[in-house]
Amino acid sequence: MTFGAAASVPRGRRPAADAACPCGAGRFGECCGPVLAGAMAGTPERLMRSRYTAFALGDVRHLRDTWHPGTRPEDLTLDADTEWVGLEVVAHTEDGDRGMVSFRAHWHERGSGSRGVLEERSRFARRAGAWYYVDAV
Repeated sequence: MTFGAAASVPRGRRPAADAACPCGAGRFGECCGPVLAGAMAGTPERLMRSRYTAFALGDVRHLRDTWHPGTRPEDLTLDADTEWVGLEVVAHTEDGDRGMVSFRAHWHERGSGSRGVLEERSRFARRAGAWYYVDAV
């Protein structure tokens, strides 16, 4: 269970490999970088961390590619004013081809200065060896 501050990287850009990963679990090149580049996430937690990093970096392609086709929305537009500033993984489980990750994602709204926390229990499913985000419960 970790808490990390987001790396200071403008949206649409990648942190340097040796920079702190936005998810807070290590260096970008060894943490979420490979998953964002197309490597399979080995666990639901690793996929969730890469999706948090994708939100922080504005990587809509990764979010779309890792969203289960049965629940993926047609349009996925990110709010440019929302800055994701920290992640706390509360719990995670894996049972065969199903997984669950509970987390708190801290955010800051650039325009208004508002701050908050998104708390979620995300469900994941494995298909053909790859993990996908299904939905939040």
